[in-house]
Amino acid sequence: MKKLEITNLQRKTVNLETQALITTETFNHSESLPLVIKPTIDQIYLPHWLIVNQDFIHKQLLKYGAILFRGFNIDTPAIFEKFGLAICQELFQENGEHPRETVSGKVYTPVFYPADRKLLWHNENSFNHQFPLKIMFGCRQPAQQGGETPIVDSRKVFQLIDSKIRDIFIEKQVMYVRNYGDGLGLDWQTVFQTQNQAEVEKRFSKNAIKFAWKSKNRLRTLSIRPAVIKHPQTGELSWFNQAQHWHPACLDSITRETLFASFKPEDLPRNCYYGDGTPIEDSIMEEICGVYQQLEVTFPWEKGDVLLLDNILAAHARNSFVGERKLLVAMGEMTNYTQIGY
Repeated sequence: MKKLEITNLQRKTVNLETQALITTETFNHSESLPLVIKPTIDQIYLPHWLIVNQDFIHKQLLKYGAILFRGFNIDTPAIFEKFGLAICQELFQENGEHPRETVSGKVYTPVFYPADRKLLWHNENSFNHQFPLKIMFGCRQPAQQGGETPIVDSRKVFQLIDSKIRDIFIEKQVMYVRNYGDGLGLDWQTVFQTQNQAEVEKRFSKNAIKFAWKSKNRLRTLSIRPAVIKHPQTGELSWFNQAQHWHPACLDSITRETLFASFKPEDLPRNCYYGDGTPIEDSIMEEICGVYQQLEVTFPWEKGDVLLLDNILAAHARNSFVGERKLLVAMGEMTNYTQIGY
């Protein structure tokens, strides 16, 4: 695992007139993500600078997949939202898919997940038909220990996964199966923010989701999504799925044993298969997770940091932590698999 330290950064001043107020730093003298942008003077108003330098940021984000803005003091929900709106014309209105809270406007908390466990790498909402092209994280308060947001270049994940595994996933895709109302996880009324079954069914039709109503107002959904996609602007192939979030082999042993003691495989709150419904081998998932672990880059959060990700080019995770951790999240430039050609 690579650790991002200031001593490992190669600094160069950007001499173009429109970017003369910042420096850029690359990780470990390489082209690895993230690109780190810092101000050369105090009190630069980052949202305004971003608007003036949109082309520069766009080019760098497509190259690196991730940009860390450090030293600009983006540490309140209001200024963070202005940052997001300088990047994206419109920010995503949360739909209840994940257990998180609205902080202000269209700024949210991260997904709630036990602090003593690592939240594995993923491209946001890649299991849904609709997903954001950009996602942003802002640090209001770093954890006392841990709590980093590891990032991984999804293009490199695709390149390093064994070609035989890649070919199977490209051909078969990934089937995500979710059960609602069985006593674990969010119920369908919370996720879809309605009590009306017909309204939910219309939503499923729009988003290529198969479903079955079970007894006692419970619900099972099934979605088949790509495992690999091309970036709509660069044409690069990216490993873009959440199999490691849904597959039981990727759970810690205690959680896995508890779930299988309580549920049949088809009734697990979440599970995934190849797109034809056959099981994805545990060994395959272990190999994929090993690639992510090999490629992940981790940096310590500092108050006021903002991390901007191209959601197709870069996956993110969350390390376990101790102490209070306050991060802000926003997403924008929503698209879907139909719009990008899948």
